[in-house]
Amino acid sequence: MPDPTPKHRPVKLTKGYVDRIKPGPKDEFHWCIDPKGFGVRANPSGRLTFIVQGRLDPSAPPIRITIGLYGVFTVDQARDVAREHLRSMRMGVDPRDVRRKDEVMSVTLAEVAKAFFARPGMLKPTTRDEMGRHLKTAFDKWLTRPIASITPADCRKRYEEIATKGLRKKPAPAPGSAASSFKIIRTLINFAMDEYQTQDGTPIIARNPVAIIRKELAAHESRVRTRHIDRRDIGAFWHLLTTARQNPAFSADTLAGLDLVKFLLLTGTRRNEGAMLTWDRVNLDDTDPANNWFHLPDPKNKNPVWLPLSSQCCAVLKARKAADDRAPVKSRFCFPSRSAAGHIKDTRAPLERFSVAIGMERLSAHDLRRSFVTLGVKACRLDIAKLELLTNHVPQGVTARHYLETSDLRDYHPEVQAIGDYIEGEGRVAAAKASGANVVTMARPA
Repeated sequence: MPDPTPKHRPVKLTKGYVDRIKPGPKDEFHWCIDPKGFGVRANPSGRLTFIVQGRLDPSAPPIRITIGLYGVFTVDQARDVAREHLRSMRMGVDPRDVRRKDEVMSVTLAEVAKAFFARPGMLKPTTRDEMGRHLKTAFDKWLTRPIASITPADCRKRYEEIATKGLRKKPAPAPGSAASSFKIIRTLINFAMDEYQTQDGTPIIARNPVAIIRKELAAHESRVRTRHIDRRDIGAFWHLLTTARQNPAFSADTLAGLDLVKFLLLTGTRRNEGAMLTWDRVNLDDTDPANNWFHLPDPKNKNPVWLPLSSQCCAVLKARKAADDRAPVKSRFCFPSRSAAGHIKDTRAPLERFSVAIGMERLSAHDLRRSFVTLGVKACRLDIAKLELLTNHVPQGVTARHYLETSDLRDYHPEVQAIGDYIEGEGRVAAAKASGANVVTMARPA
């Protein structure tokens, strides 16, 4: 410890003494008699900072630790902290290590999520948005908590709350939402276990607390999802969409959402890929039906693809284009929205309303994708391998994977047209029935 200058020999640091300290041309140290090593540093700007200085080993150089600013700490509070630090040093414990451990143990769930999302090239923006939405919706009260404080009991309780009551104001069981939310938490905690350690390299979390519901998550992951719109109900569903589309009271966003649902059903596209479709990736050709297509440059499976459009899907997009031409502000998105994203992101409202109308408990955007494939197989007798390609699933067979063109699928226009024709035809039958017409459904040729 440096010897104090004659001007500032050790004194009994009190509030009165500290208040009388005047700044000098450089940092000056005022040391206290009791405890020895406790002091206050005055810098030229007049800021006063409490410090403590001591040795871990008599033969080692002294270490100096900042306690905090005068005003944040009183003299007596700073003195108590100094005594604790000096006691730790006498026992061979470096208070700085303890402080670092406290800091790493206090990292919050929100801070871990921010670090996880910030990794360059690891997550697509849509994936980050989806994970962030789940966190805010399902774990809003956990975001400011230290991630190391989340216990198995916390996980069990919150999982059961979501599974039995859901995440909305109107309570409803939502085991799927519970599983999806906790998969995200499990991922973030695993990330924290790898990224954050104490001074001796010990992870801040010894065991992932989400493990307490591993059986529930495993059961959910192993469950094969097959929910889709039955081919006998597809006409009623299409008629409901078409009728709702004619409601003049609906906002532009609502109409764009209805059109997006139609587009997803007619193409089998993933929700985000359809919602983020831009006009520069669409080709509409009135002279050649087979030359109508759209392009997905960065789909989920990283396989850029050109896909054909049926005449029904072209009609949807032309209606969207006409609406965009009338809008005071043009949008680059085919399904625009006034939201910050600029495009429709959520299709739950129309799907919830129309699923009940056709006797289904619920319906998701991904169910439309399954409906596209199921209609192709059951109603149109199409080759499942072609439908897998049209939904941008890379073939698993060695020959198909290495030799089959899986990016340019515009030659498969007859397949998507067959599905579009079936949906439109069933919609006409449903419309006629709704109007009270005497309709007999004719058998379709095999």
